[in-house]
Amino acid sequence: MTSSFRPQRRHFSLAACAAAASLLWTGPAFAQAAWPTKPVRIVVPFAPGGTTDILARAIAPELSKAFGQQFIVDNRAGAGGNVGAEIVARAAPDGYTLLMGTVGTHGINRALYPKLPFDPIKDFMPITLVAAVPNVMEMNAEKARQLGINNVKDFIAYAKTHPGKLSMASSGSGTSIHLAGELFKSMTGSFMTHIPYRGSGPALLDLVAGSTDVMFDNLPSSMQQIKAGKLKALAVTSAQRSPALPDVPTVEEAGGPALKGYEASSWFGLLAPAGTPPDIVNRIQQEVAKSLGTPAIKEKLVAQGAIPSGNSPADFAKLIDSEHKKWAAVVKASGATVD
Repeated sequence: MTSSFRPQRRHFSLAACAAAASLLWTGPAFAQAAWPTKPVRIVVPFAPGGTTDILARAIAPELSKAFGQQFIVDNRAGAGGNVGAEIVARAAPDGYTLLMGTVGTHGINRALYPKLPFDPIKDFMPITLVAAVPNVMEMNAEKARQLGINNVKDFIAYAKTHPGKLSMASSGSGTSIHLAGELFKSMTGSFMTHIPYRGSGPALLDLVAGSTDVMFDNLPSSMQQIKAGKLKALAVTSAQRSPALPDVPTVEEAGGPALKGYEASSWFGLLAPAGTPPDIVNRIQQEVAKSLGTPAIKEKLVAQGAIPSGNSPADFAKLIDSEHKKWAAVVKASGATVD
């Protein structure tokens, strides 16, 4: 069990903290009015260009307008999102440092890493789920043509007859993108060489350039390259087809019996350090929900394959708790390890 970075901070369960944020009003009226009096930092624990970054930059200007202070995106990549998450876990619980957390930082890493420098449950206060996002299994389009790979079954056949020849890019060891690929490998018995990057952005650049062959990327960060014909979408990893790519089948549809039950979607949400005043948490959640409901933001995200949310702190906490259990089982079944 990890120790607290702030000895004075009391640790409560994630659900209890979130429920308090939803229901309680604390402090005098001037305390609410006083925040924010300076810029607020949103830490993105991955490199620029990926879905985490895209979503943070979509809501930051809206929050800046709503609160009259700049909300600044700060990319701090490394260790599957753990570097950025640790920065926020160590930050003062005053509402001036937030995390754009992911299924990786708060659903996977606890099961994947033997020791974390923070506790994803006790050291954070959930604010709101920003969006859920399917991943897309995609290849460099030219490479797919050269190898005669037109669909998932073609891919499996090639990977099995040419073990290790195909390289699989990811946003980092242990990320949801990596595990989506590992789950695919374990269910199909195929082998690909894993090439981890420090974020989806740089991994995507190398995939487009032809330096790697395949990637299970978040749909929003890949959509532009898919539409431009530089990447070939073989399947989406969600249980249903994506409205953004209605002609692209799910992995389960395209892969046959070997991939029955395959599902590996991602999610992204705002969190604050544990102990952040509930009134601040509630105000941020309300403004995020409001911005995600505006036609301009909603249509932009949906067109890229994201499903906007803006749910309550309590509901977000329940999602995080359930994702811990799900991904612990996936990590164990897939045999995924941190490289």
